[in-house]
Amino acid sequence: MTYSQPPGAPKARIPQQPPPPGPRIRAGLWRRCLWGGLALWLLTSVVTYTTRNTTLLPTLIMLGSFLVPAVFVLWAYERHGRDLGVTLILGCFLVGGVLGVLGASVMEYYLLHPSVWMFVGVGLIEEAVKLLALMYVLQRHPRIRGLRAGLVLGATVGFGFAAFESAGYAFNAAVTLKGIDLRSLLETEVLRGVLAPFGHGLWTAIAGAALLAFRRPDGRFRFAAPVLVTYLGVALLHALWDSMHGIALWLVARLTVTDLDRTLFARGYLPSPTTAQEHLFLLFSVGGLALISLVGLTWVRSLARRDPSW
Repeated sequence: MTYSQPPGAPKARIPQQPPPPGPRIRAGLWRRCLWGGLALWLLTSVVTYTTRNTTLLPTLIMLGSFLVPAVFVLWAYERHGRDLGVTLILGCFLVGGVLGVLGASVMEYYLLHPSVWMFVGVGLIEEAVKLLALMYVLQRHPRIRGLRAGLVLGATVGFGFAAFESAGYAFNAAVTLKGIDLRSLLETEVLRGVLAPFGHGLWTAIAGAALLAFRRPDGRFRFAAPVLVTYLGVALLHALWDSMHGIALWLVARLTVTDLDRTLFARGYLPSPTTAQEHLFLLFSVGGLALISLVGLTWVRSLARRDPSW
């Protein structure tokens, strides 16, 4: 998919503006934050597990949920977004992330019901609310446009969304009817931390790049055909990612079960894989997620190459 300049846009390259006033961030800070944050998370995990002190749970949840998203945003700022300013980056991460999860929660509550196509609705809704959150934050910044700004700020909103969403999943994993399940909490945080770079941040970076590539010089957003197609594309990637568990189960059942009752899947019933099916299920589920991630990363890379300032 190609992105051309919208009609009426100036052909000359806009000179880079000096970074807005604000706190200076030294190069390589993201590495120190990564290893320092990881050390703090491990220390908090050990102390919480040893003492069974439930007052440490919020600290453990926040560290585990925000570490990877915040580090990736800091890396993107250091490498490609210094001219955007720290204030705008923080606004996209915090305000955009909170508005995104709130909007998705409300819309999914009223619009979605259990069905085979439920995750398609999830993808459409969550990618839409993240773009709306990005537009809200940028309404007072009419000069911010272009592929590079869209990639950085879109990823920032997506990682903010991922951080707050992960905190919710971690809390739900910890609180059970039998009490606090610390092991489930830690497993959830590790899994979502590893997968975080290939989810919300990646998808919203792509959608944000298309949105800001077609933003008008006066600051108004233009929903041209490539913007809408890109939105549908990332929503599809999102839906496939969320559906991969069920898709893998369906593929395993088709290959290993002779008298498969397809109506069970149509009703939303997902049987657990048997011991003999576990290896094949793992292959399909992990392989599917890897393929979706590869498509997203290739898409982002192709967009970055089209921006001369990247």
